[in-house]
Amino acid sequence: MKKLSVVIITFNEEKNIERCLNSVKEVADEIIVLDSFSTDKTAEICKKYGVKFFQHKFDGYTSQKNRAITFSDNNFVLSLDADEVLSEKLINSIKQIPENPPFDAYNFNRLNIYCGKPIKHTSWYPDRKIRLWNKNKGKWQGDKIHEIVKVEQQAKIGFLKGNLLHYSYNTIEEHIAQANKFSTVRAEEYFKNNKPLLLLKAVFAPQYHFVRNYFFKLGFLEGYYGFIISAIIAFEVFLKYIKAFHLSKDRTTP
Repeated sequence: MKKLSVVIITFNEEKNIERCLNSVKEVADEIIVLDSFSTDKTAEICKKYGVKFFQHKFDGYTSQKNRAITFSDNNFVLSLDADEVLSEKLINSIKQIPENPPFDAYNFNRLNIYCGKPIKHTSWYPDRKIRLWNKNKGKWQGDKIHEIVKVEQQAKIGFLKGNLLHYSYNTIEEHIAQANKFSTVRAEEYFKNNKPLLLLKAVFAPQYHFVRNYFFKLGFLEGYYGFIISAIIAFEVFLKYIKAFHLSKDRTTP
């Protein structure tokens, strides 16, 4: 590839950022970090790697990631989170992209590392993402917790072999806390859309998601953690509908 800008957003990522930076140094012509005024050693670590370091108040994942891209000098960008790492195979695939890329964007699989274990089953894998693209052909779009890269309809999309390693949760407690947080956001969105049958969905939807992830998506092959992941996914769905129900109940209460 001719020139590639790696773009990362951060906030208090001293535990993750060095691992991320190490993984991209072979493919990056420049590394841009847009930080949300971290209070830990994130800035110190980034400056040690000679990145282009900027700061801006966090105003949402979508807007922050798009803002970070504006600091890049090259047309092609690779956008990562601080807890993501390129696998060796993915690094080699990026290196093999021709000087004049035949595609406008590239997607690849994301492999979640859960409590130190790679999870290759449940709905978490292959979790294919566009993360490398011509910035003139697309941008980040989405809501508070579901931002994705969307490219122009006529854009050509290629696939790169190798995994983007996502160090998602170090403990089960972290996963539960995040499920509680995300379910609140999703409940508010669901409530705004006036979706019906909340209690009925709170009963049956979690069961569907557990069966889908644990049995049909082969979560049972992951052993103990496959069960935990499937159960917490189902629990998050339950929380979403219950919280949405309480929002609707509060609206009708005089």
